[in-house]
Amino acid sequence: MTTITENIIFPLVTDEQKQAEETWRKSIPAQVFLNYFFAINYHIQENDDATGGLQHLPFFRAHQAELTEVDLQAVSKMLQACWSTEYALRATAELGDEEYLRNALHWTFPQAYHTILSGLQAFLYTTGTRSNNPSLIRREVGRLVVRNAYPRPVSFYAAGAYGDFSIHRLPLAGYKPGLHIAGKEIEAQAQIGQFLRTTRKMKAQWTRQQVQGNPNTALRSQKTGKVLDKWTASHWQQITWRLGYTTIFDLLGRLRISQTSREIERYVEAEIDFKLFHQSLLNIVSYLNGIHESYIAKAMGLERYQQLVQELPKHLQNTFVAERLHTRIEPLLTGQEPPQQMGIAA
Repeated sequence: MTTITENIIFPLVTDEQKQAEETWRKSIPAQVFLNYFFAINYHIQENDDATGGLQHLPFFRAHQAELTEVDLQAVSKMLQACWSTEYALRATAELGDEEYLRNALHWTFPQAYHTILSGLQAFLYTTGTRSNNPSLIRREVGRLVVRNAYPRPVSFYAAGAYGDFSIHRLPLAGYKPGLHIAGKEIEAQAQIGQFLRTTRKMKAQWTRQQVQGNPNTALRSQKTGKVLDKWTASHWQQITWRLGYTTIFDLLGRLRISQTSREIERYVEAEIDFKLFHQSLLNIVSYLNGIHESYIAKAMGLERYQQLVQELPKHLQNTFVAERLHTRIEPLLTGQEPPQQMGIAA
């Protein structure tokens, strides 16, 4: 009698495990993006002080402007656009659970970008830069970052030609970043450094495409006169001046993702901590808007700024705007101690 023994092969990896691994793999780009913004927020919180460090900056102490009534109205209009957009961003955080915040990325990404942009434009207006041109705004704010107009937590920047980038004011940026949320300052700086390098690389490649796509600006072969399709280090150096400096504002520019873009779906479909992502964005927004508001209040005069806040539309009354005024701006401009309950997300 013959006994037949069936050999049953048990798979080492189940279908469920395969699916989980595939989901994780697809989530890596979104996780890295979350890591970047969490790292920026972590770096700010680790290095922030009660009034944002502005009181130590000669640039801030010297800041003043002669603003006419028309100028004041223009600045006020930009600030209200800034605050209304931040209000919407905060409302999403209050209303949303994890699943809601996942799908809200379609509008929270551009909201975070545009609220900071509006506040930045209002600040630049008081410095004499009065333009809606994105390239001009980016160039001017890059110069201000390098000139130490911003507190150290957000004064980092990248410079240099493609293939030879240098990171400034982030001494630990040279370390290799991991795929995990930063738990130490070294990890945060490593991830911010990588974010600066990848963003500057993208900007350099885009700039080369624009330069070479224009017959009047394209670099050509000295022998044949044809437009170059292969570049050396010296060719990259010739367009470096067009890049300006890469700052936190360029990193925030990465949030400008179209609602119809396939890239936004990559984030929506990922398995990441969306509440943490949203909170990190909100903290960064609050910090940068608070800096710009401080400059504007100094330029306008504290009393006029207080009046502006008091006369805001109903939905902005007694909100984060007044909170930042009381906990950051008034102590900064009067020399008083800030309230103990002040928090970075105020």
